[in-house]
Amino acid sequence: MSQFFQIHAETPQLRLVKQVVEEIKRGGVIIYPTDSGYALGCGLGEKNALERIRKIRRLDEKHNFTLICRDLSDIGIYAKVDNSCYRLLKHHTPGGFTFILKATNEVPKRLLHAKRKTIGLRVPDNAVAMAILEELGEPLMSVSLILPGEDLPMIDPYEIRDVLSAQVDMVIDGGYCGMEATSVVELFDDEPNIIREGLGDVSAFR
Repeated sequence: MSQFFQIHAETPQLRLVKQVVEEIKRGGVIIYPTDSGYALGCGLGEKNALERIRKIRRLDEKHNFTLICRDLSDIGIYAKVDNSCYRLLKHHTPGGFTFILKATNEVPKRLLHAKRKTIGLRVPDNAVAMAILEELGEPLMSVSLILPGEDLPMIDPYEIRDVLSAQVDMVIDGGYCGMEATSVVELFDDEPNIIREGLGDVSAFR
């Protein structure tokens, strides 16, 4: 049975945030809020936790996880970012974007796009997620909480607990946080490439 925490959506309680981070560091799988809905997450080097998430979502080895980062300093460690790219990122983070960038050698190989050596990164505009990332001090490996056979993500923390409490270690109730997927933008060629239009305004990338 997983733990169930109610964390204030605007002023997260540090005591509870610390307990979340302890669980992540123990190799746990958490469900947490972001600005684009609830997500499954685990620590960066936790291969077993990653496989548990794959099993919950029934994802194959080709499905790419996203690195959820606290700020641009994290992005600079895990992705190759030139000056023009940095300016775009600075203007659009935190927010409802996932950026596909060329990965550095710091990214675990199991997270890379097999052929292009790219990685998806994002900085969420959500106080609970940001508090967890700040306390953790490194990114989370993450995917959206969309169950097999469903088109839409789960949005009710109590339903999430009822359905998944036996498969995860912690469910965080951070209130309603939307259900619109992020916009996905590739930023590793000369021109930005919009892969998906979603939560973030992509007009600047056209």
